[in-house]
Order: sequence, then structure tokens, then C-alpha cells
Amino acid sequence: MTVRMTPQRFEELVGDALDLIPPDLASAIDNVVILVADRNADEPELLGLYEGIALTERDSWYVGSLPDTITIYREALLDICGSEAEVVDEVAITVIHEIAHHFGIDDDRLHELGWA
Repeated sequence: MTVRMTPQRFEELVGDALDLIPPDLASAIDNVVILVADRNADEPELLGLYEGIALTERDSWYVGSLPDTITIYREALLDICGSEAEVVDEVAITVIHEIAHHFGIDDDRLHELGWA
């Protein structure tokens, strides 16, 4: 059953999830924009997406590049949750998962760490 939630409340949860990142790690996040969209047009079930060049891949050529983007897909997340508490947890997991990609951590390693 899909959870109902205003877009504003959902964006608050994304902000709350970003606040969970330790300050030292948060200060290392560089040139990234966090977006919220309803769904990914190509993969409607996708919960989040990191698009950009991971910090571990950047070199001097990266200077002046447009920001990387992390998109969190509201409707897809609401579809898989049965309560607001589940939405809170899933948003946090998805935000951390996508931030990890920014730091160069791939899906296999995230699965090993329990952040699938």
C-alpha cells in the first residue's frame, strides 16, 4: 500500500537524512546537487540515482564541471513503504546509498555493508 505524504514533508525527510551524515564526511561532499523527483522515466521503480563523477575518479580536468546530481524518487519510495516510519528509514537508506556512490563506493560494496 502506497503511503500518502506531501512533497514538502518528503523533502524534509531527505533533509533529515542528509543531517545524518557525520559533519566530517558531509564537508567532503563536493559539487553535488540533491534533487527530489516523482519517478525516473526510464526505470520507474528506481529509488535514487547518482549521476556524476565520483570523488575517487576526479582529476584536474574536473575543475569547472557542472555539479553531480543525486535524485531521490518520491513516488517510488512511497510505493514500497507501508507507513511513514518506513518512509523515514527508506529515504535515509537511499540518500546514504547515493552519497556513497559520490565517494566512489559501488553497489557490491554497499551490499556488503548492508546499505543495499
